Amino acid sequence: MENLLLPIFALLNLAVVATHGAALPPQLYWKSLLPTTPIPNAITRILRPDWVEEKGTAVNVGKGGVNVHAGKGGGTNVNVGGKGGGVSVNAGHKKKPVHVSVGPKSPFDYVYAATATQLHDATKVALFFLEKDLHYGTKLDAHFTTSSNQATFLPRQVADSIPFSSDKVDDVFTKFSIKPGSEEAHIIENTLSECEETGIKGEGKYCATSLESMVEFSTFQLGKNVKVLSTEIDKETGLQKYTGAPGGKKISGDPAVVCHNQNYPYAVFYCHKTESTRTYSVPLVGANGIRVKAVAVCHTDTSQWNPKHLAFQVLNVKPGTVPICHFLPQDHVVWVQK
Repeated sequence: MENLLLPIFALLNLAVVATHGAALPPQLYWKSLLPTTPIPNAITRILRPDWVEEKGTAVNVGKGGVNVHAGKGGGTNVNVGGKGGGVSVNAGHKKKPVHVSVGPKSPFDYVYAATATQLHDATKVALFFLEKDLHYGTKLDAHFTTSSNQATFLPRQVADSIPFSSDKVDDVFTKFSIKPGSEEAHIIENTLSECEETGIKGEGKYCATSLESMVEFSTFQLGKNVKVLSTEIDKETGLQKYTGAPGGKKISGDPAVVCHNQNYPYAVFYCHKTESTRTYSVPLVGANGIRVKAVAVCHTDTSQWNPKHLAFQVLNVKPGTVPICHFLPQDHVVWVQK
């Protein structure tokens, strides 16, 4: 089925030059707070490398979109909607893989019931599976995709200056020259709505609009002695059978903060903390020899999830009965304590 989330490539000229007294560039900010924690590729690829240069960053918010540069000309196209990175999985041979679209409601927000689109969409984004299927030698039919989401983090001072609420959605449309009622407008409205919804009982949730705000939320929840992990994919692979390779291990138990990349004109992550999570490193080898360093997150208490959530319909289980897992799409991250 064709993805109805239409991409928008927004162009925004930048004209405000950072001074020596400005905040640290994102990479240096990360290093100052988390000196022993490497930045995962899922984050590195959406940071502009010129932010670490001493010349500073130029930023201006105006009509037509987003463009970030540091005095070198050119700019960055950002994508609202479109196909993000993901993974679809089928354990065993009895059922066909079920592919999940990230929109209009994210399958990683557990207050929502599954939509017909999520149950039938073939965009190959995510599939939930049981923890018992996660072991050495297990066979999984999977399709890992690389991310095509081009949205990058804005400098914090810029992100904080842009309205981010449903009450001011018209200002957001104006800022990015988006026509109300368009598919792009619906994408923005859905992201804002999800960010403003109350989370499930026992979870803290937050939508981070900058790298700095993601770091602050996650370290407030877990402390600074953390690992930050993402699935590593060398290149996109077609649907094929994968085998659990040696070296798989449990990385951490409770608690964890999982951050899911959202569809928005610039990088926004929906982060939620759970006290009932197990995180695994899962090396996989494809039938064609391709290797994937996957990260799997298993939720051990699903009793507060919507009974009609996608996971229960796909797996034919009831809330709170068995741990439910999913591989992290390439552009999502999980924070765990060391």
